[in-house]
Amino acid sequence: MRKRVLLIGGNFAPEPTGIGKYNGEMMKWLAANGYDCTVITSYPYYPQWKVQEPYHKGKSWYRKEVSPAQHNGNGQLKIYRCPQYVPAQPSGAKRILLDFSFAASAFFKLLQLLPGKKFDVVITVVPPFHLGILAVIYKKIRGAKFLYHIQDMQIEAARDLQMIKSQKLIRLLFRLERYIFRQADIVSSISDGMMRKIHEKAGKDIFFFPNWVDVTLFHPLPDRGALKQEFGFAPSDKIILYSGAIGEKQGLEAILHAAKTYSHRPELKFLICGSGPYKAKLEEMAAAMGLQQVIFFPLQPFEKFNRFLNMADVHLVIQKANASDLVMPSKLTTILAVGGMALITANPGTSLYELVDRYNMGVLADAEDQDALNNAIGRAVDHEETACITRNARTYAETYLAIGKIMSRFEEAVGQN
Repeated sequence: MRKRVLLIGGNFAPEPTGIGKYNGEMMKWLAANGYDCTVITSYPYYPQWKVQEPYHKGKSWYRKEVSPAQHNGNGQLKIYRCPQYVPAQPSGAKRILLDFSFAASAFFKLLQLLPGKKFDVVITVVPPFHLGILAVIYKKIRGAKFLYHIQDMQIEAARDLQMIKSQKLIRLLFRLERYIFRQADIVSSISDGMMRKIHEKAGKDIFFFPNWVDVTLFHPLPDRGALKQEFGFAPSDKIILYSGAIGEKQGLEAILHAAKTYSHRPELKFLICGSGPYKAKLEEMAAAMGLQQVIFFPLQPFEKFNRFLNMADVHLVIQKANASDLVMPSKLTTILAVGGMALITANPGTSLYELVDRYNMGVLADAEDQDALNNAIGRAVDHEETACITRNARTYAETYLAIGKIMSRFEEAVGQN
């Protein structure tokens, strides 16, 4: 008898990056491997912070989709899209409103599903952390197992980045989180450092459920020079790429200051690819600084993305200091899969630093240290061990990050609990 799985998550495919990407791939894999899957989610908006075509033209508040996966003889995938508030210029308060507006609309959809055929497993993915309450409701009424998966320690991030300044509210959120931990049958996360921190809060074992990558879709390609020409660059250019969400909290203005430092090396091209509320501000800053070497690209279509990533000589993974043990960058898995030379800002002692250093699969620089970033860019561009580092990156992706291996472990965990 097929297991039935319900995912409640604020982000889902076809969002191309971040949690939406992983939620979509997880449910697609489960459906292809015989699970009957249902998703309660929002309309795709990230990282553009605007509901994307064709969903923005929808006539109904709620929308149901049935994936073609139901026709392949395996499992099926149903998706219920729920309305939510999406701010064009997200702030701390607006992000809270976004999360709670989705939780409210998802609650009404959950009520509609409660009387139907029982789900064996209900999954919520953090952020937003309070969706766990919806899973608790379903568990108490229908008896399903509850998997609480943490991609980002949202409350700590909101506190440390000063998105929420009220200590009283922070304490209230932590109490709510502790209640969710007690009710969850399985609590999982994506890195050793995050698992240690969650264990201290939850008082229970944390299951290691890392982010993955499809190593058949993302893989190394030969002839980087030809790829550079395909995207409008000279074969002799050195492409230093940041690809992903463009938000204020990433500290991406450091890329502009690095480009200013390397203005004497015109072959270095600093390419910022993506969308987000901070992109226009970065473009204004680059123009004001007279940076001829900084180029902005839109998000690339999926069918071109492997070639686009293979074009880059250096991939930037920029994080602030207080985030490097709280967030495992989702973009890093794809960079490793293509055998990219990753330059990662992370401080010694954090889980991200230790992982990259242990497997020698990237160049590290102290977070929020402009001089360290500038020096690391020079090392990464001219590194004598580039072939060794990029080979290690691809090997790590094949060995530890392949989606089939990780999801098989997930199946075992769900079956054992």
